[in-house]
Amino acid sequence: MSSRILIAGGGTGGHIFPALAIAGAIKCQEPSAEILFVGANGKMEMEKVPQAGYKIVGLTIAGFDRSSLTKNIALPFKLLKSFWQVRNVLRRFSADAVLGVGGYSSFPVLRYAQAKGIPTFLHESNAFAGKSNQLLAKRATLIFTGARGLEKFFPAQKICFTGNPIRDAIGLALPDREKAVAHFGLSAHRPVLLVMGGSLGARSINEAIDDGIEQLQQAGIQLIWQTGKPYAAQAAKRVAGQQGCFTADFIQQIEMAYAAANVVIARAGAMTVAELAVVAKPVVFVPFPQAAEDHQRVNAEQLVSKQAALLVPDAATKESLVNTAVSLCLDDQKQRSLSSVIATFAVRDAAQRVATELLQKLKEKK
Repeated sequence: MSSRILIAGGGTGGHIFPALAIAGAIKCQEPSAEILFVGANGKMEMEKVPQAGYKIVGLTIAGFDRSSLTKNIALPFKLLKSFWQVRNVLRRFSADAVLGVGGYSSFPVLRYAQAKGIPTFLHESNAFAGKSNQLLAKRATLIFTGARGLEKFFPAQKICFTGNPIRDAIGLALPDREKAVAHFGLSAHRPVLLVMGGSLGARSINEAIDDGIEQLQQAGIQLIWQTGKPYAAQAAKRVAGQQGCFTADFIQQIEMAYAAANVVIARAGAMTVAELAVVAKPVVFVPFPQAAEDHQRVNAEQLVSKQAALLVPDAATKESLVNTAVSLCLDDQKQRSLSSVIATFAVRDAAQRVATELLQKLKEKK
């Protein structure tokens, strides 16, 4: 009998892409498995999941807004409405298991499934566990973790370290560098700096790069700049007529960008950290300071403390980000050192590990 698995979560690429990787691994191991996603209306999963060939149902839900308490007035009503929507979804789909990957839509789905006795599984990608997963952990069947040492957040007997699932294109060998550089219209004979602030962009990073274009040009450094949608038009205008600059709101073939890059500037979301370890790229992390529980700083510091990466605080981007990046781009020895250490953190088969453990638990139950 085919397994029916519901996957809940989203909001950013850091939740969506691992979820899609896990779904792919489940289908690989059990081709007849039926998979349904649940996301938040208006969020990027409503576009990315159907593009990957899966069905998704959207909930009327939003996260807690830390910037303005008044914006949270409607939150309890949205949460109640989402529980009603979840009840209807689970009645229609009758899931054998529910997997939560984090994000707004994860909590109501997992909480309702637990109340109904449906086996629930969590994937905690960060080195500092999110509040929702901490609340859900007690009644979860298993908790898959992307980092070690999360016993302070979860019952030790339920933890299963898997690493963080990455996109298939990155888990395979990267494209040839010359081909990748040509893909962006750049030269193979000059260093390339890849800048990415996550799937939604990062204003502080974008503004620092905007201010530092001339400095990068003078140092002979080429630029691949993923801006996110809000900054895309301004960035395109800024690099118009400049040699050795490529900019886009979102880079679909990120494996090409990784292959071309000598150095990377990035946020420190769990997905980004996992990918950079697999591709073994020297990186300057700029953790997002408003991330829940400051988890991006914790993610980055796990690597920085082992000399596997550099870190520039968000508040210092204007003064020191471009200087740090230029210095690293021109220091081949430092690049080799960072690359060799960050590679030791790589996990290539995380999605397969999650799929194997989840399907095994379902077989035991049946």
